[in-house]
Amino acid sequence: MFTLMDRLLILSYIKSYVICFISLIGLYVVVDLFTHIDDFTQKTTDFMEVTQNILQFYGYRIMQIFDRLCEMIVLLAAMFTVAWVQRNNELLPLLSAGVSTRRVVRPVLFSAAAFLAVSMLNQELVIPRIAQALLRNHDDPDGEKDQIVTGAFEPNGIQLAGRSAARKTLTVREFTCTIPADLGPGALVFLESKEAQYVPYDPRWPEITGGWIMRETKPAYFEGWSRTDLLKAQEEPGTYFLRTTEVNFDVLTRDRKWFYLASTWQLAKELGNPAAQRLASMAVVFHSRLTRPVLGLILLFLGLSVILRDQNRNVFISAGLCIIMCGVFFGVQFGCRQLGDNEILAPALAAWLPVLIFGPLAFVLFDAIHT
Repeated sequence: MFTLMDRLLILSYIKSYVICFISLIGLYVVVDLFTHIDDFTQKTTDFMEVTQNILQFYGYRIMQIFDRLCEMIVLLAAMFTVAWVQRNNELLPLLSAGVSTRRVVRPVLFSAAAFLAVSMLNQELVIPRIAQALLRNHDDPDGEKDQIVTGAFEPNGIQLAGRSAARKTLTVREFTCTIPADLGPGALVFLESKEAQYVPYDPRWPEITGGWIMRETKPAYFEGWSRTDLLKAQEEPGTYFLRTTEVNFDVLTRDRKWFYLASTWQLAKELGNPAAQRLASMAVVFHSRLTRPVLGLILLFLGLSVILRDQNRNVFISAGLCIIMCGVFFGVQFGCRQLGDNEILAPALAAWLPVLIFGPLAFVLFDAIHT
């Protein structure tokens, strides 16, 4: 049951969290905006249009910034909440009344865990939905610039590639399609189109949606083809409809670091794809998703341990030590991830090694807090 002190600490934590959230994200946006203000004014100098592009760009980008800073914000909010209690001499009367330090900070721990859960929901539900908007550059808020086509394989072995793509029209230029011999008329089939447009699936028009409309294709006609469920010639010569189940426009134009914005379920699915690229980096990200809530709690316990270990220490000194500890924590985490990306460490070990290093340390330091 929550006591009056618990409610006060929870309210104080929420206030600190909101202040830290607005301060850090606002600072990031202001610095980034002034650094790239020329990019927003390249295409137009109209004030309203530039303002709309800026709001649209950073409206999406705030969710990504929050994802990157969520553990830091959780720790800073907890640090300011506890430090404020110490500074106002509110902790000593509680300890004198027989209330342990761990019991006093319990509402802070619960509040921090709740906000860590919110960050997990943002990572799994929000960011994957806006991933394509997050991949756009400052000078391309509408996705009008040409994109590089990386190429991809269908589960049945069909390979798709191209030279460049336009997101606004879902079009790929110099589109190529290679069909294996076991799917074709006994021989490899290679088709080259001047342009191909992806048509998202629509249950009202199942025969001409969920695939690629290939125009000005060479060869315009070939004999012996019976798999019209995969590739079907249209009335106009040199025009085909290629049905795909996995390779849509987003898959064909993926950025090299697309998986950082994917959900954990998408990562697990892609790791089972034998044609996937950068499997080591992807596996590191996947295991890091599993360890992220654990590491968030470990960082929280380390920070509170530094602040509460010596309650007579100056608050600002405790805050400085906490920030230094935080830098070491993220430095080790980044180093382990780089070792995993370069296949020096196994992906699972690269993700779990920070837990093995800082987990016991956090337990010992928090257990040593004077109660």
